[in-house]
Amino acid sequence: MESVRETQKKYCSRAIAAAIICGLIFIVLEMSPIGKGLILGTLFSIINFILIGEFMPQRIDATRGKATWLSLGSLAFRYALLALPLFLAIRLSQLDLFATAVGLFMVQMMILWDYLLSYIRTALQK
Repeated sequence: MESVRETQKKYCSRAIAAAIICGLIFIVLEMSPIGKGLILGTLFSIINFILIGEFMPQRIDATRGKATWLSLGSLAFRYALLALPLFLAIRLSQLDLFATAVGLFMVQMMILWDYLLSYIRTALQK
């Protein structure tokens, strides 16, 4: 469980740092709905990523039937959670819908970025 927390800390801290830096740049450039949407989406992306790690041990220890229902419940809850910032972005003019959607994928983008950098480093060492 400790390695899961380390992984969460690594990618979530990178995601929020990137979102804050990009968000502040957009705010300074007077595009604050984009900056706010990016930051809001990233916060919910982080919450989703943490919940994935929290629900994992419950599914592993459960029987097959119980694990199936826990997985479906977890998925439904996390989808509803991810829908919340999109709903807010649609309803509020202070948030950009596209930037919010990009923010929802910020943790996944950090994981992909880490993998690509690792791949490039390995290729250059050969």
